[in-house]
Amino acid sequence: MSAEEFHRYDSMKLFLHQIYEFRKGVRNLVLCTMCRTCASLLAERLERQGIGYLIQEVAGSKVNLYFGNRRCLDAVATFIHKPLNRLSPEEDFMLGTMLGYDIAGQCERYCKRLREQA
Repeated sequence: MSAEEFHRYDSMKLFLHQIYEFRKGVRNLVLCTMCRTCASLLAERLERQGIGYLIQEVAGSKVNLYFGNRRCLDAVATFIHKPLNRLSPEEDFMLGTMLGYDIAGQCERYCKRLREQA
C-alpha cells in the first residue's frame, strides 16, 4: 500500500467514524475539507444513507463538506456563501458550537473577535 493509498484509507475511516458519531447523536454537524473528487464520492455515500449535506467552495481544488442535522445545515446555508475567515463573530460562534467545539472556548473566541472588531 502506497503512502497516498494509506492516507486515503485513513481519511475514509475517519469519515465513516464521523457518520457513526452523527448517527449515534454524538455530533449534530460535521465539517470536512477535501478535494472535489473525494467530496463527490462521499456525497454519494451520504445520499445513500439519507444524510443531508452541503458543499462549500474553498480555494483551488478544495471544498468544505458539511453533513449532519438538517436544522444545523439550514443555519450553515445562511452563511456558506462566504469564506470561513469572513464569518461574523456570531456566525463563527454558531458554527463552532454546532461542530461541537468547547463552549467556553467558543465564548472566549467570540468575545475576542468582538473586541477586535471595535
